[in-house]
Amino acid sequence: MVNRRRQAAHPELVRRALQIRLLLTDVDGVLTDTGVYYSARGEAMKRFSMRDGMGVALLREAGIATGFVTGERSRAVEHRARKLRLPWVFMGISDKAKHLRLILQQTRLCPDQLAYIGDDVNDLALLELIREQGLTAAPADAVPQVARAVHRVCQAPGGHGAFREFADWILELRTQTTEGNHGT
Repeated sequence: MVNRRRQAAHPELVRRALQIRLLLTDVDGVLTDTGVYYSARGEAMKRFSMRDGMGVALLREAGIATGFVTGERSRAVEHRARKLRLPWVFMGISDKAKHLRLILQQTRLCPDQLAYIGDDVNDLALLELIREQGLTAAPADAVPQVARAVHRVCQAPGGHGAFREFADWILELRTQTTEGNHGT
């Protein structure tokens, strides 16, 4: 196991991490590798990372909820959301940025309490809105416009732990104030 020395984070990122109450995520390209499998009967199947699921559990333990924001309407996504016991699932959302107002109304949160991870151009406007006050990320294989617009580009690609990496980063940032903002 590699022992990485943790570096102190920028105080503004630490401050933002402490305010996060909901991490929203795109599904296809973040929680999946963008591939879709079809059975002989036409059923669409998606592959989800179990490590990302553990990220949801770790966030929940820290008082941070998780929600899906996706343009798709999919039974596979519904099943995954139910399995993870997600309080917020927004499906069939074609304009994610426009939907932000409804998300804030339903969750009773403010923009500075949100984090978002997305991978493609349909996530860009929402990422830019949330980046102003919250925290944002993209998987390693995100399109270049998205990678340039976020606070953190994960080392992991979509469907292979990018969500977990973002969750771990937020949780790590939140511990830095209790450790005096220095590396250990």
